Amino acid sequence: MNAGGTYRGGLARIATAGLIWGSIALFSRQVHTSAFVIVFWRVAFAAIAVGVYLVARGRLGELFGLSARKKLGLVAMGTILALNWVLFFSALERTDVAVAVLLTYCGPIFVTVLAPAVTHEKFDSRVLVPLALALAGTAVIVGPRQLQVADTTHLLGAALAFASAFTYAIGVLNAKRLLKGIPATVYMLGEDITAAVLLLPAVFLLPGPSMPAEWGSLAVLGVVHTAGTGFLFLSGLRAVRTDHAAILTYAEPVSAVVFAALFLGEAISAATLVGGTMVVLGGILVARMEPTPGIEAPGPMIDVGTV
Repeated sequence: MNAGGTYRGGLARIATAGLIWGSIALFSRQVHTSAFVIVFWRVAFAAIAVGVYLVARGRLGELFGLSARKKLGLVAMGTILALNWVLFFSALERTDVAVAVLLTYCGPIFVTVLAPAVTHEKFDSRVLVPLALALAGTAVIVGPRQLQVADTTHLLGAALAFASAFTYAIGVLNAKRLLKGIPATVYMLGEDITAAVLLLPAVFLLPGPSMPAEWGSLAVLGVVHTAGTGFLFLSGLRAVRTDHAAILTYAEPVSAVVFAALFLGEAISAATLVGGTMVVLGGILVARMEPTPGIEAPGPMIDVGTV
């Protein structure tokens, strides 16, 4: 496959992951427990799914064969992952969804700004227009009337969402570096096991799920929204720039609106259509960007059978 085709293939995987992530709210709303418990079971189910895959392929030993430095890197990433998701779900508990979503999606801005220093990718000025379109479109979707922080509880929620955006950026940037020497599936298993171990006390200290619907939703969040989309995102991230990848994740708030309309009966307003169009346009602009010598030099995308 040529460089342009490989690059677009990576972008397609990331965009697909973003679209699927838009359905997270449909399942998380079915689980009535603490954010710590939700995240624990999400990563636990993901670890089981990835672990079974690696055992079936006879590759589980690859995790234990990593160098001490790489293992330490996975522990750090698992810690960041757990913190990021706990911050986001905690923000949803304390402030409006609109506030949490918009502030969380400041993450791609952090990625764009920090990428040259962290991943040593030369700044690509082409991303400024699609980034602005995607962020502005998200703001239009959530609506200015909903972006209100009425009291200290909502203010705390907003702060948690903003912190979630920062941890998201740190996670994406460091994942780009670690993926150079670790297969995506091995990376996910190490990351998910670490996050599960860190959050294990929450299972014993906080009320957990009890209804079949709750367990089913947690299983979907783990297997589909964490293991499945994690594979798509990480294998795509291996082939593309981190800032381009981050911008395409703006597909999530757009698909979230569509899923809410289809399954929760929430109406799609004219503002939502306008904002969604802006986000999609930003994604199209990124997808049409050709790899440019001196700016983009992604490694080859690893075959599905080896990730």
